Amino acid sequence: MTKSPSNEERTFRKKIVEDIRPWGKFRAYPHQNAASLKIITVRPGASLSLQFHRRRSEFWVVLDPGLEITIGRKAWRPKKGEEIFIPKKAPHRLKCVGKSPARVMEIWLGRSVESDIVRLEDLYNRK
Repeated sequence: MTKSPSNEERTFRKKIVEDIRPWGKFRAYPHQNAASLKIITVRPGASLSLQFHRRRSEFWVVLDPGLEITIGRKAWRPKKGEEIFIPKKAPHRLKCVGKSPARVMEIWLGRSVESDIVRLEDLYNRK
């Protein structure tokens, strides 16, 4: 059973624009209200904390193969180009299970700061 998207996710996805050009295409993501836009690179065998955020949701675009993503109780290996919405307060983790570093583009939805991380599990003993 798949959970239906929240209003926040539907609103964000409606604003994504795809434009076909003679040379290919591009996808433009809404960024006017984003607090941050990052490219996260994870080394093979490394993992981010199992964490959640109180003040922001996130939208990830998978740039490389070799990742495992966990959101809540669901874990899977996304395909390159997969777009993933992570709601506020949802536990999530990013792990590189491939042989090469792998990346995601992360857009913060909502005003937030880097310290808005509540770590539930961390391999590096951070609080």
